[in-house]
Amino acid sequence: MKNTLFSTVKELKGNPRVCVYTEPLWGLSMNLCMPYLSVYMLAIGLSDTRIGFIVTVNTLMQMLFSFFSGPITDKMGRRKATAFFDVVAWCIPSLIWWRAEGFWFFLIAAILNGTNGITTNSWHCLLVEDAEKKQITKVYSLIMICGQLSAIFAPISAVLIHRFTLIPAIRILFINAFILMLIKVVILYLTSKETGTGKIRITETKGKNIFQLAGGYGDVIKIILKSRGMVFAIVIAALGWIVGMINNTFWQILVNKKLLVPENILPLFNVFRSVLAIIFLFFVIPRFLKGILKVPFLLTFISYFIGQLLLILIPVDSSIKYPLILVSLVFEGFGLGALFMLCESVIAIHVDPNERARIMAIRYMFIMMVSAPFGWIGGFLSDISRNLPFILNMIILMIGIAVILLYYRRENDHSAEKA
Repeated sequence: MKNTLFSTVKELKGNPRVCVYTEPLWGLSMNLCMPYLSVYMLAIGLSDTRIGFIVTVNTLMQMLFSFFSGPITDKMGRRKATAFFDVVAWCIPSLIWWRAEGFWFFLIAAILNGTNGITTNSWHCLLVEDAEKKQITKVYSLIMICGQLSAIFAPISAVLIHRFTLIPAIRILFINAFILMLIKVVILYLTSKETGTGKIRITETKGKNIFQLAGGYGDVIKIILKSRGMVFAIVIAALGWIVGMINNTFWQILVNKKLLVPENILPLFNVFRSVLAIIFLFFVIPRFLKGILKVPFLLTFISYFIGQLLLILIPVDSSIKYPLILVSLVFEGFGLGALFMLCESVIAIHVDPNERARIMAIRYMFIMMVSAPFGWIGGFLSDISRNLPFILNMIILMIGIAVILLYYRRENDHSAEKA
């Protein structure tokens, strides 16, 4: 059992244990409904372009709040910031999505949801600041797995959609999301403690406002630029975020509207995707985490590329349409799981622990800034052809492969095993 994810679950202590143990509530709340948000908006009457515009607004808001996430996380503390902004970013928008009747409902929810630019930063600090470095990669694997546990309950979504049709079923799922997410917030707040670094930063930032603290970002950017590993991880994460954002927004639309897969079957594909991610994270990906990570990064981008290519080549009237969709999800499942874990782990290993909150804030802000236009671009392309957003993804993935090859011309070792 040594050095396995199973043993890591038992060995976790303190905040890492609390964060991992409460994460399944995320999968059982937001992961049950967010994959269907785009088809939900489509069913209510929004066009692909408007859906893409809302995604862009959401990304811009995440960028704005990411800018202030470092100072806010330092002043409030990791624990309080996570609790407060989880309510603002997820619980309140869930209620708005539940009663949504048109464009403005979704726009307001997207703006509020953008505050997750803060809670993403604060929660990651809460997760890793008191963790042992050698555990970080495995901790992120466990987080991915916990988020995918919603797969067990995804057939409920299929039954609800079949019985009540899409819109009433998704409304039920958003009420469920509100309740379970609120429970997660309360449990995490009551059972966690402020991190050691968090206590220091609360003291150091006392009497300073967030604008004064944000003014120190110039020095933080210099710290980032001095670390070749951090620059690489941020660029790769930005490319991965764009691909994931486009895929998550338009996958359901393509499969439902172009490939004519019934709405009540869509949740079953999420079951398959989640089960794959869990299998890959437990039994496959850990084998690639020793030594230089050039091969895992390349395999991740190539796998994602093949999955996107297969998806757009599937013929609508083919008798093997469904098997081909499943095959494309096999490649996507590996790419999605590995990319998240690799990027988060490399950042966590290279980050200056004394400036973690502000460095992570810069990282998220850069990712949001770069990816923001692609929501609208994807929607515009999807209105022309359902295939075009995924062709765009393939181009971005090829850029990612080029960046990896260029970076690893020097043999830098990012092995978490040697951290």
